[in-house]
Order: sequence, then structure tokens, then C-alpha cells
Amino acid sequence: MIESLAARITLGDARPPQDGRRRAAVAVVLHEEPAPRVLLMKRAERAGDPWSGHISLPGGGYQASDGDLLVTAIRETREELGIDLEGTRILGNLAPIHPRLTGPNGILVTPFVFATSAVVEPVCGPEALAAFWLPIDLAASGALDGTYVYPGSELTYSSWTYEGHIIWGLTHRILQFVLEAGQAAKATG
Repeated sequence: MIESLAARITLGDARPPQDGRRRAAVAVVLHEEPAPRVLLMKRAERAGDPWSGHISLPGGGYQASDGDLLVTAIRETREELGIDLEGTRILGNLAPIHPRLTGPNGILVTPFVFATSAVVEPVCGPEALAAFWLPIDLAASGALDGTYVYPGSELTYSSWTYEGHIIWGLTHRILQFVLEAGQAAKATG
């Protein structure tokens, strides 16, 4: 899957435009041994954090001192999971995407896709309660498919449930894009 993705995505300009919008970056960390999998985390519970307690990709808000969004993804992954992505292979980035619940003028998140050949063991920092590897083939098979109902509303979202973790919203959408890109590359390759 990693080589299929590498053939399909590239690293674009990681500098955020000066348009006044809030920006963030996440790291899609892939590992293929023994089978393709992606690193996810459970965010710590924090008052005022709209993603509190959610399953997510490591990442967070852009800071001017980062210089670009790739640095943001690398810095946040180190802070949240103790993983240094500097030595990993960067496959590229996906187009910026915004969480649906923040509205059209909310934060824009740029996903960066990394591949690691070494086994990476996360060490959760204060922003992460847990970390785990999601088997990509299992998610793609439909075996984990479900629907998540946003608390206090009638809003429903496609989701996966894996080992008691519900993966929905922006994280699910990003991983769907990664799966589609990997499968499209396989079909055309």
C-alpha cells in the first residue's frame, strides 16, 4: 500500500497561506509489517477542547515558529506520542480539509502521510490517553463499518469501531482519502 500511495501523492508547498484562517496539520503514520496499519491516538479529556476524548491522528495547531505545516505535523507527533518523524519517509500530503462541525470558515487541517519501516512504539504525552495501530485492510474490508451519532444531536457520521475505539469525523474522512488513493494507485498500476 505504501508504494501505491507514494505513486499517487506528492509533497506540496507546506507553507500556510496568509489568509487569516487557522491552520493545523496531522500525521498519517503508516507501517506495513506484518500488514498495513496506521497509527491513531485517543485524545486526553480537556475542557473547552472540541476534540477532547476523540480518536485522532497525531497533530495539532500551526504555530508561526513552525515555519510550515510539515514541521507542525512532526512537532505535534513528537509532543503527543514521543515519535520523531524526522527519519521517516514522507510520501506527501493531502489537500487541506476542515472538520464539518467547525463550519466553512473554521480551522483547515493538512494531512501529511509518512511511512516507517521500523516498528514505532508510541509513548503518550499529556495530550494523549492511548495510542494504537489500526489495521488498514480490516478497515477497508467493511468489517469495522458503523454509524456514529454525535451526542446531543441527530447528526450521523460514517465510522469504524476497532477494539472499542470509534473512529469518525475528520479522522475517518482523512483515512478514507488515504485508502481511496492507495486503491486507485493499485488499480492504475
